[in-house]
Formats: sequence, structure tokens, C-alpha cells
Amino acid sequence: MKVLVLGGAGYIGSHICKMLSHYSHKSVVVDNLSTGHRDAVRWSHFIEADILKPGALVRILQDEGPFDLIMHFCAKSLVGESVQKPALYYRNNVVGTLNLLDAMVETGHDKLVFSSTAAVFGMPEKDEIDEQHPRFPINPYGQSKKMIEDVLGDYHEAYGIKSVALRYFNACGADPEGDIGERHEPETHLIPNILKSATAGKTTLLKVFGDNYPTPDGTCIRDYIHVNDLASAHILAGEYLQTHAGAFAFNLGNGDGFSVFEVIKAAAKVIGQNIAYTIEAPRAGDPPVLVADSKKAGVVLGWQPDYTDIESIIATAWQWHQNEKF
Repeated sequence: MKVLVLGGAGYIGSHICKMLSHYSHKSVVVDNLSTGHRDAVRWSHFIEADILKPGALVRILQDEGPFDLIMHFCAKSLVGESVQKPALYYRNNVVGTLNLLDAMVETGHDKLVFSSTAAVFGMPEKDEIDEQHPRFPINPYGQSKKMIEDVLGDYHEAYGIKSVALRYFNACGADPEGDIGERHEPETHLIPNILKSATAGKTTLLKVFGDNYPTPDGTCIRDYIHVNDLASAHILAGEYLQTHAGAFAFNLGNGDGFSVFEVIKAAAKVIGQNIAYTIEAPRAGDPPVLVADSKKAGVVLGWQPDYTDIESIIATAWQWHQNEKF
């Protein structure tokens, strides 16, 4: 396949580009580098452009295409910021994606894998969330992703756009070969913050938000999925769209939950030292348990995660974190 990867300089996009190359697929990356890293684009042709400029998208699709598949990762993704700056999120995540979809229609491209999120579900009604769980997002970030999921259905009916929306739970880990990894500014994810606190010593204590949730150890339980498992799901989704028409959605997770304290304990074992932390007030809107039911992805796409234990996931992140290359 020849694949256009929008947001391919970011954390998940760059891992997918490496995996695409491994399987002899060609890729072109489009990124505005607002949060991505130019040095992470090593397996693709790179074009600096912005999805908020529809003319640029049309030109890229015409000049660089045709593409067998488009993967879309360009999104603002900080929940707290989305509450403070909703216009930024609706403009980038919704308007930007509409620009892309319209450019696809104009240039005759009809296959899209869309990066969605578990945030479309809002507060869960049960511990394990399948695709039929009601979608009631509680912040503009989740709402912006839900809006696009709905738009994809409409664009399929009206224009024949075929799509798969992949709803991530907690993406984590790094390339097992150590070439690329997770680097955000600011960093909000638990595992990289644990590793940063371990190397920073007492100058940067890890913050644990809440220890009185109705869980066995009082901390939130989450479903952690390795970034390479996400990458393989995207490729399988793209292959699925080559022979199936519709607007599909799949949840992606391990199906096992780990509490914050369990992740800290596992990280301490991996790096060989204790992790100091402070207990902070719980964050508003954090559900006690958030775990994916990913059976549908297994049945339909033939996808299964390779990284199923938290220590092996952390080990890949630790290897990269000690030797950050960009």
C-alpha cells in the first residue's frame, strides 16, 4: 500500500510509519510539527503542512497520490486544555478533519483510518467497554472525536468514504529497537512521568491523583496498550478497508486493567529502584476503572496485542527513555 499519514511525526504516527516500512508499504507524512518531531520521520517522505489549510491538502493528494489509504492522527489531545480552550479543539479536530474529508472527495480518495479515543464514551457504565457502550463524552476533546465518528458515517452514505475509527485506551511503550518513543510537552501520561521522576530524583516527584477510589488499592485502573500493538491494528484496519465498505469502529486495549500503584510497582521492578510519589486530589471526571473490550477487533480484523503484561511495556519505554534520540 501507499499510505498518507497525517500527523506522522507524532508519537503513534511515527511508530506506524516504521511498521509500514517493515512490511514494505510506502508512506508520506504530513505534519505541522506543532507537537511532532521532525527527527521521528525516518521511514517516510515528509511534507510540512497544516490540515487547517484545505488547499494544501488537495495539492498533496493530487501531487503525491494516488494513495491506497489515509491515516489521520492530527489532533489536539489534552483533555484539560480542551475544557479551557474548546474553540482550539473544535477548530483543529473537527474543522481540520472536515477539510481532509472534503479534499479526499475532491481528489477521489475513499479510504481513511481515523485516530479516535476512549474519551468518546465519557463516564463508563461498566468496567469493560465494548463498541456498543453509549457515547456521552464529558469534555470537548472527547466530543470532537465523537463528532467525527458521526461525520464518517454521513460521509460514507453521501460520498462513499470508507473508514475505520480506532478508539485507543491508554497508549504507552516505545519502539522495541529503541529508535523512537514517547515524548510530549507537556507530558501527561503516567508511564513516561514515572520514568522521568525516577531519573530526576527528588526534584520531580511523581503525582498520583487520588488514592480513595473504589478499587482494590484505591487508585484508578486503566487499560495500557503498547504503541506497536496500536500500529499493527492500524495496518490491519487499512487492509480491511481495501475489501470492505462502511464506517466501522473498534476499541483497542489489552482487556486487562492495572492500577496506578500497580504500574508504579512494575516500573520500580523494571528500573531497579523505588519510585517516590505524592498523593494529590483526584482529577474531576476520572472514572475509577476504564478497560477495553477489544473482542470485535480480534474477530473482524484478526488483531491481538503482543504486549500483554505491564512490565514488558514499561521495559520498552525505559530503554528508549534512557537514550532519547531526539
